[in-house]
Amino acid sequence: MKLIDIVVPCFNEEEVLPLFIEETNKVIATIPDYDFRYIFVNDGSRDGTLRVLRELAKKYDNAKYISFSRNFGKESAMYAGLENSTGDYVIVMDADLQHPPAMFPQMIAGVEEGYDCCALYRAKQKGENPIRQLVSKIFFGFQNKISDVKMPDGAVDYRIMTRQMVNSIIRLCEKQRFSKGLFCWVGFDTKWVEYQNVERTVGTTKWSFWSLFKYALDGITSFSVSPLRFIAVLGFIISALAFIWIIITLIQTLIMGIDVPGYVTTLCAVLFMGGIIEMSVGVLGEYIGRIYIESKDRPIYIAKETNLEDKEN
Repeated sequence: MKLIDIVVPCFNEEEVLPLFIEETNKVIATIPDYDFRYIFVNDGSRDGTLRVLRELAKKYDNAKYISFSRNFGKESAMYAGLENSTGDYVIVMDADLQHPPAMFPQMIAGVEEGYDCCALYRAKQKGENPIRQLVSKIFFGFQNKISDVKMPDGAVDYRIMTRQMVNSIIRLCEKQRFSKGLFCWVGFDTKWVEYQNVERTVGTTKWSFWSLFKYALDGITSFSVSPLRFIAVLGFIISALAFIWIIITLIQTLIMGIDVPGYVTTLCAVLFMGGIIEMSVGVLGEYIGRIYIESKDRPIYIAKETNLEDKEN
């Protein structure tokens, strides 16, 4: 029988984990001819998540976990789960049940059809803030225009992948990860399936608006240098306009005898150029900062505890 590993990043999920494994086991029981194994990754939770994972590991033989030494982020947790997986197929999903386990049969059917991956995207975001929905839509549209990595609007991390695809993703060892993009960047044949988003019934979301903004920024800078090209083009346009303005001003002054514009014009020009320079330095700083972090070559995560006996810490 084929083994399917279920990778589940966890951060402060003490309340929802028992319900998650209970609901997921109900679905697994209806799928014959496959063995399932959980790989929970405790991402430095500050509540009782680790205690609950230990209890689940004692109760269920197929419940495995990795616990980080501190919070490294969801991206690192997903990487750890993928790196420690050995299954023929690997499912990545959240623990909050907003990724419905009921989609398992359809996802498995997708890879059995010959696809390397069956990934999901949200059709409707129930209970989602309208502003957040709008920002998400803008992000996916902008990302797809400036990058060669294309993702459907509403794409999520919830997916099943073949062993070959998982091994390819593990080889990508960058520290600042944007998995949605990496899943697409490695290629392979992906079947996209629409699903209805489920409202979270237990616990609260760990994503603030600022966290989502930084995550989106990681996605843009990880797969495109268009912002750098934009400021280069902007600088050329401003220089060209400035040169034209200088010529016009000289003609007005030397030939037509019109006074050179004074204080207000100078102030506006200085403030405008100052803003452009600050923006350009900020964009350059984002890319340089990422080069700096990658050059340190620090590990993506540090595991403190695990019950995966066949893996070294």
